[in-house]
Amino acid sequence: MADRFDCDNCKESLYGRKYIQSDDSPYCIPCYDSLFSNTCDECKELIGHDARELFYEDRHYHEHCFRCFRCDRSLADEPFTSQEDALLCNDCYCNEFSSKCVACDKIVMPGTRKLEYAGSTWHESCFICHSCEQPIGSKSFIPDKDEHYCVPCYEDKFAPRCTRCKKTLAKGGVTYRDEPWHKECFVCTSCKTQLAGQHFTSRDDSPYCLKCFGSLYAKKCEACSKPITGFGGGKYISFEDRQWHQPCFTCSQCSVSLVGAGFFPDGERILCRDCHSNL
Repeated sequence: MADRFDCDNCKESLYGRKYIQSDDSPYCIPCYDSLFSNTCDECKELIGHDARELFYEDRHYHEHCFRCFRCDRSLADEPFTSQEDALLCNDCYCNEFSSKCVACDKIVMPGTRKLEYAGSTWHESCFICHSCEQPIGSKSFIPDKDEHYCVPCYEDKFAPRCTRCKKTLAKGGVTYRDEPWHKECFVCTSCKTQLAGQHFTSRDDSPYCLKCFGSLYAKKCEACSKPITGFGGGKYISFEDRQWHQPCFTCSQCSVSLVGAGFFPDGERILCRDCHSNL
């Protein structure tokens, strides 16, 4: 009597039939497919032993079921992307989810170099300076309305220029008579000391430190011969063509203060009432 040769699952004879050996056990084709074949994630049917099987992230597909969710194109030999478990060819993915370059209106393909700013996207090669038309790339830039400039072009085109040296002011500076100056350029007309952050005055539109202005232009006190500038709240007395600091305005004989009091001129001298009466 011949030995039996049966399917390990259904026990039907395999003589004269196709079978598949698995783990040293023979199976008829229907049993093998039902026991070991994967189920297609798309059509939910078994993927037979003789079918080409594709799988992606633990999901299995018939070759003809592995298709783009949008356009139904076969993805068997095409690049694709998964979006919320849906398979999309690159064209459909880009049309639906990728940004468009605001300069050329073409899609910015995934993986390409791009630049994003203020909610807009550019191909790296499309993001150029409005003035010199060179790609800005990763360099600093300055937006102006809907235009973008590299820093050198912006400074050359828009930045204010120092009244003295005519070079651009990139940052900081001071304003004098509605004109911009570098701090290091805004100096006393006489001694060239920097005036930024200091008290100063002007004569004929030229700035001077207080010391130089007093020395060059201020009238001198009749008593101490020092300049009378009036800066810093300093008060002075003026009589005819002569001036005095308020503390210096005293009787020439007894030195009593004459501020707010009557006085009498006596040649170059000024006298209080008492001293004048004793003459």
